Amino acid sequence: MADNTALPVSPTTFEQLTELLGKELGPTGWYEVTQERVNAFADATGDHQWIHTDPERAAATDLGGTIAHGLFSLSLGPALSAELLQFSGFAHSLNYGYDKVRFPAPVPVGSRIRLRVTVTAADRVAGGIQVTASHAMEREGSDKPVVVAVSVARVVERS
Repeated sequence: MADNTALPVSPTTFEQLTELLGKELGPTGWYEVTQERVNAFADATGDHQWIHTDPERAAATDLGGTIAHGLFSLSLGPALSAELLQFSGFAHSLNYGYDKVRFPAPVPVGSRIRLRVTVTAADRVAGGIQVTASHAMEREGSDKPVVVAVSVARVVERS
């Protein structure tokens, strides 16, 4: 069940983080995946594989057109999740990484995606708190998620 009250949620303590455990936050607003954005990602990463950047060639495939890079979709996670959960009440926070990432379905250029986040763990660790969350990115009109990931962040409480 989604908890959509007062988004973004902005915990400031370990106790407030633990109150979020198991609560789905979201969804975010829709994000439109355009060819211009996909091309900019290709330019930034050097990944110009034609299924992402050549609409004419990609149209002849069973996908029917270009698709976003899986890593393009994943890279939207931090910005989109900030619509749902913010750590600005802490002294500082860091993206610590991902434990698991999958791209179960393609993201056709021209589609819209959005994110849901569920905090799954908050553990005290040396120097702060480790926050683990599951991310599920969905595409408008599809029953299958396009990104499923487990993110890990580190936050430090204010003194």
